[in-house]
This record gives sequence, C-alpha cells and structure tokens, in this order.
Amino acid sequence: MEYIKNTLAENFGGPLSKLGTNQFALSDCPDLTGKVGVVTGGTRGIGYGIGHTLLAHNISKLYLISVSRDGFSAAHAALADDLGPEIADRTVWLQCDLSDWALVKATADAIAKSTDRLDILVNNSGRGVMTPALTDYGVDRHMAVNHVGHAVLTSHLLPLLQRTAEQGNIVRISNQASNSHLAAPKDTKFASLDEINQDAGPNGQYGRSKLACILYARYFDRHVTKNGHPNVLMNATHPGVVSTKQSKTDIHEAYPIAGYGVSHLLEPFKKDQFQGAVPTVFAVTMTKGSGQYICPPATPEKGSELAQSDELADDLMKLTRNLVSEKTPEASIA
Repeated sequence: MEYIKNTLAENFGGPLSKLGTNQFALSDCPDLTGKVGVVTGGTRGIGYGIGHTLLAHNISKLYLISVSRDGFSAAHAALADDLGPEIADRTVWLQCDLSDWALVKATADAIAKSTDRLDILVNNSGRGVMTPALTDYGVDRHMAVNHVGHAVLTSHLLPLLQRTAEQGNIVRISNQASNSHLAAPKDTKFASLDEINQDAGPNGQYGRSKLACILYARYFDRHVTKNGHPNVLMNATHPGVVSTKQSKTDIHEAYPIAGYGVSHLLEPFKKDQFQGAVPTVFAVTMTKGSGQYICPPATPEKGSELAQSDELADDLMKLTRNLVSEKTPEASIA
C-alpha cells in the first residue's frame, strides 16, 4: 500500500500528491537571504516554478539561463506581478543553448566573473520526448542538452561552488531526471558516440538521457562530495507528470495522434509547474544527502538497475569527457 501511495504522489497532482511518505511543500523552503543560484530553463515550466520559489524565499541573486529573450521578458513580467519588481530584478538572464558546449563554457565563465559565491545550481533545461535529432556537433540532442551540456556547465562552475562551500556553506546541485529513465535501452553501455546516436525511439532517447542525469549525480557524489568536498552535494530529481510545453505540445512531434493521450486525456491529473518544482526545491535547499535520486515530494529511491551501476556511471563520464574534448575547443574540456 505504501508503494502505491508513493507512486501516486510521485507522478500526479492534486490530493494524490499528499500521499507520499516524506512530505515537503514549497512553503517549507528556508530563507535564502544572501544566497545566489542558477536555474537552466528557468523562464518557463518547472524551471519557472523553481525560480519563483527561490525568489519568494529571498534568494539574493538568481541567474536564469534560456534560449529566448522573449521568454525571459515574459517570466520577468510574471515575477514582477507576483512578487514585486524589486524581487523580479534580482534575476539575471543569460542566453545559452545547452547543446552548444563552447557557449555553455562561456556562460559559466560569465557567471563566475560576476559573483563571488554560488549556493544553488539547478540543471533543469531539457529536451522532452521527441524524435531523435543530432546537434551541430553530430551528437544526439537529448544527450547533448539533458546531460552533457549540464556536465560542462557544472564543471566550469565547480571552482566557484567549492569556494562557496569552503566558507562554511552547504552547496547543492540538482539534475532534472525522470522515472522515464526506466525506458532507457536495457543494453545501454555509454560506450561510444555511435551507441548514443543510435535511434532508440523517442522514449528510449529521452529515457537514456534521464538515466545519465541520475548516474552523473551518483558519479559526482563518489568523485567530488566524498573526495574532499563534503559540503558540495549533487542529487537527481523526478518531477512527476507535469503540465508543461513538453507534455502538451512537444509530445505531438513524436506522437502526432497517440500524443493526445498525454496532452489531453492525462491533463486533469498532471501537476502544475509549482507542484513539479517540489522535489528540486527540496534537493537544492534542504537535503543533507548526495548522489540520491529524489522523487516527489522528497523521497530518495534507488531507480532502475542501470541507474545504480557505478561502472556505468564511470563509462558515462568517460564518454562525456571524450565527446567534449573531441567536439569543442580545448578550453572547454576542464
């Protein structure tokens, strides 16, 4: 019965979201005065819900990374209406496509030069369930955006994150994963570019990239948190089934007709963008653990058998380093 309750709470909104074992609400977010954060994809959907919550709890500066200036302008206007112009003006917008790893490195450098601390990093931006496509680097776009781009961003922000932690602060990073990691091909090895570029179908491509988000958190925990930086934490989160552009519009790119089951029939049961933000807000403001896969509201779970493999995590990060070193200027490798 507890498993059923947790499953319902993890995935659906309304009263069902209250059934989870470990409860956490956005109102439980602590005061963030003096802290600085970064949210990728922070101008709409779950990212907006996360950013709105951090600002409502007094974060001093919040970098929002997205592709569209119009999207930021709309988000800023909405924040000003809800929270007041002074709070909305605590946001700093940076334009960046996570599939352009050289630009990601430059974006991280711009952040590091403009602030002396970074307490929160939310790796949220992502490509949803869509047909396979390649980036300009010739890399599967799901992996390039959902995992590799965020690994590059995190790596180049890591010195700033570590300095902030050395001042006695707990620094927290979250990766937006999903229970859809269960759809990753069972023979996933992260052995080569050819493997991740192989068409696994929309669900398989998406699931593989979300599996990578969990494995990266567990790799980071072993190689950073437990390797001399105990106050720098990274976790992965599952938001549940959320009413966003991905689930209402993008799904039809891959499934023009069948997608109506997700975009319309499931709509009354979906979480809104704020409910979808709950596990991530918990992960970047409250958790004392690292290397976890946190499901709504605030329950660490094991994930799939693949998601628990240290060997697979090591292979993923070896491939990640190789791809970045081969496809971008040497300065982006770090």
